Amino acid sequence: MFSARTPMRAMVIGAAIMAMAAVAVPQAYAATGGGGSEVKAVVNNTAITSGDVAKRVNFLKLQHQKGDLGKLAVQQLVDETLKRQEITRVHMSVSTQDVDAAFGRFATSNKMSTEQLGQILDKMGVGVDHFKSYIAVSMSWSRVINARYGSAKMSNDDLVKRMTENKEKPATTEYFLKQVIFVIPAAKRNAITAQRKAEAEASRAKFPGCDQAKVFAATMHDVSVRDLGRVLAPELPDGWKPLIEKASGNTTPTLVTDRGIEYLAICSQRQVNDDVAAAAVFRAEDIGKGGDQAVSANDKKYMDELRSKAQILYR
Repeated sequence: MFSARTPMRAMVIGAAIMAMAAVAVPQAYAATGGGGSEVKAVVNNTAITSGDVAKRVNFLKLQHQKGDLGKLAVQQLVDETLKRQEITRVHMSVSTQDVDAAFGRFATSNKMSTEQLGQILDKMGVGVDHFKSYIAVSMSWSRVINARYGSAKMSNDDLVKRMTENKEKPATTEYFLKQVIFVIPAAKRNAITAQRKAEAEASRAKFPGCDQAKVFAATMHDVSVRDLGRVLAPELPDGWKPLIEKASGNTTPTLVTDRGIEYLAICSQRQVNDDVAAAAVFRAEDIGKGGDQAVSANDKKYMDELRSKAQILYR
């Protein structure tokens, strides 16, 4: 996962990229051809091509990975495809802005501009899009893991024990939210994103309130509204937290996502300290303390489940 604090994997990749920038590319890191279109695997009807595999092999070289890189590349791409499909299913993808920001932080942490980083990735046969796709899946998947395993109910005994230890119930903010989505078909993403973003921003000023949200959406083309219901502050996805804080009136700034241009409508908000709120706060604290070991165990459990249900064909 990429965050403001560069993790060890990013540091290793960054060190390799810095070395590539400083000297001519040695033969061991020479870019493998990435233009092939032979299908290497199919995951639930999604194809992984030889071009995809070649880029991942080059990426693995940057990480100083050893062994059969071709086999490892295919397996990583199969896993990422499963994750991407699940991320889409549960609607928990990070935004384009989140990915661009992470890419920028990565470049800055390695003392280069995003343009310089892009040039090096292209030279290495990885490419910016492949790297950003990796970032997007990594960031989104951690969100999915936290949402699934962090939402497990705390037993009454555990809750009472924690509240006794804390002397009082912790308070948090309770939101009732609706999600407004200006849909962009994948085939038109490059052509109409700017137009749809302008439409979404303009609609925020006219938003009539949550009670009239669906009627309001019906007056516009390809706009949908999802009722998110009650969401406690610790349960907000990372990408939405700063936007909720910056909300002007009853809507947040917009985000570019895989579905299109989105913003949240804040129907109401208040401070609460009931048992459900206390459990949410304690869960957030536990996730923060769990470290990589807890995340890794949950990741494996989730991935084993996805693989058992998937149709995966290797060519």
